[in-house]
This record gives sequence, structure tokens and C-alpha cells, in this order.
Amino acid sequence: MATHTIVDQSTCIACGACGASAPDIFEYNDEGFAFVHLDNNEGSAEVDEDLLDDLDDAVEGCPTDSIKVSEYPIVLEEV
Repeated sequence: MATHTIVDQSTCIACGACGASAPDIFEYNDEGFAFVHLDNNEGSAEVDEDLLDDLDDAVEGCPTDSIKVSEYPIVLEEV
């Protein structure tokens, strides 16, 4: 099963928890908000199986639930 992820930057508080847990998945923009560097936060790239434990740790550690995970590509709706 494929796993996709994206960061909802509208709720991200730039705490750094995801990058500490999964540095091979997450980076930060100039404002300090997290994004998935695998696909520039488009929600389309599949996360490698060997990174899934790190992804789980990042999801659990995100205080704002800004990290979304799905078996399908993810598209966040603009508000």
C-alpha cells in the first residue's frame, strides 16, 4: 500500500517536531513552516517504506495535527 503525506501549512506552528522525527521527509521554508521535500508539499510522492516509522513519529509528535497521511495522493482545499 502506498503512503502519501502533506503538511497543512495553514495550521503548522513551525515547532520543528516533524523535522526532528523525520528529517528525510520534512524541511522548512523561509518562514519556518514545515513542508514535505519529497514533492515540494504537493501530496503526490509516495513515502519510501523505510521512512514510514519516522513518518509515524512525526505525525504523533505534531501538536497541531498538520501532517496529513493517506494511501492516495492528497490535495488540501484552499480556504
